[in-house]
Amino acid sequence: MISMTLAEIATAVDGRLNTHANPQARVTGAVEHDSRKIGPGGLFVAIDGERVDGHDFASQAISAGATALLATSEVDVAAVMVTDVLAALGKLARAVVDRLDQLTVIGLTGSSGKTSTKDIVAHVCSAMGETVATAGNFNNELGHPYTVCQADESTRYLVLEMGARGAGDLTHLCEVAPVDIAVVLNVGMAHLDGFGSIEATAKAKSELPAALRPTGTAILNADDPRVCAMSEVTRGKVVDFGTTAGAAIKASRITSDHGKPCFDLETPAGTAPVNMRMYGSHYVSNALAAAAVGHAIGMHTSDIAAALSSATRKSVRRMDVFGTEDGLTVIDDSYNANPASMTAALSAQRQIAGEGRTIAVLGYMAEIQASEHQAHFDIGRHAADQGVDTVIVVEQVAAPIAEGANENGVATHVVDTQEAAIELLDSICRPGDTILVKGSRYRTWQVADHLRRRVSAFKEAGA
Repeated sequence: MISMTLAEIATAVDGRLNTHANPQARVTGAVEHDSRKIGPGGLFVAIDGERVDGHDFASQAISAGATALLATSEVDVAAVMVTDVLAALGKLARAVVDRLDQLTVIGLTGSSGKTSTKDIVAHVCSAMGETVATAGNFNNELGHPYTVCQADESTRYLVLEMGARGAGDLTHLCEVAPVDIAVVLNVGMAHLDGFGSIEATAKAKSELPAALRPTGTAILNADDPRVCAMSEVTRGKVVDFGTTAGAAIKASRITSDHGKPCFDLETPAGTAPVNMRMYGSHYVSNALAAAAVGHAIGMHTSDIAAALSSATRKSVRRMDVFGTEDGLTVIDDSYNANPASMTAALSAQRQIAGEGRTIAVLGYMAEIQASEHQAHFDIGRHAADQGVDTVIVVEQVAAPIAEGANENGVATHVVDTQEAAIELLDSICRPGDTILVKGSRYRTWQVADHLRRRVSAFKEAGA
């Protein structure tokens, strides 16, 4: 974080200093909410959570070098006292952004693909200057300001993945860190439990481009009609991307190298070839969104293409393709699942496997409300369309996947636990098989971890 005195921090967060705090003492290190990560000159954010109260670690944080705490309860060490720690952290983040004139803030949202695209955008931006980006998918009311506070005078680009579960969430995040470039990837069925309908999802996602200043740039997916419609709500310049012929940033001559997309990147400034190192045709759209950001910040088309071609997977359990010692190819895409990402993963499995035998271990897709049965059934049908040889469904709640697959001639199994899935998988897999593991959080992680333990060396398949 930028250097600030405790007095300056107290003013920024509408707080007060306790009697142990020296107003002129400076925070020169990182802002942390985990006392184990605090270092010299840091500010420890004491969150009173469901399981742990950060105030209980006040002494440890100061002993580790923290200058002070951001706290709601009185402690016997230096602290900036506030009534709401998360709200105060947001105000501190805003103060950081307001003091960094050279900073370009890039906000990114969508129903699926946010984290992977954010990683590619950060990689592209890093070719132009120091870049700070959201770690993993830490994109909520804590992760967002926490990431913002990592920026300092050397930071040129701040890439923020922005999650939302209801109306107003993105507006709030944009108040914490006003965006210069707003990227909307897609509108889908994820988190319908929070939004209620896909129309409400679209309206909530539109809060990001709506928050742009007139000098900002909205980057919108030309292949998604709901995203295209957001051009009506933004005051900024619109740059669209996609495979649609009229898109400003588009891909042509799309092919696949054993599941890795290859295409020609076309921008208003020229054309250049891209050969990606990540798996799945859905990465074309992700890459185009990142290319649009690169174009918006002034990169040459050839440099954007080079950055896209060198980008690698950063986040765990997302299209992580590896080979096992006993001849299996495993696609660990188990971090989370919704209909769009499940469909994309099954399509990628076929591209990666080629003519080889395929087994899909699929779990429940959460948070899709009334469409749940049909959505799972459709995934089973898509697995059949992609030529999956065997589908193993984990938990009865996801059984409609098996119905859709079985109705279309695929060998299917429904098991009650991940342990049962592992036992079944071990009994039927053989060298040369390509296995996809995917489901909503935690529901297939044990299966993926079991397969990873069969790896003698963590080496990407085909590398």
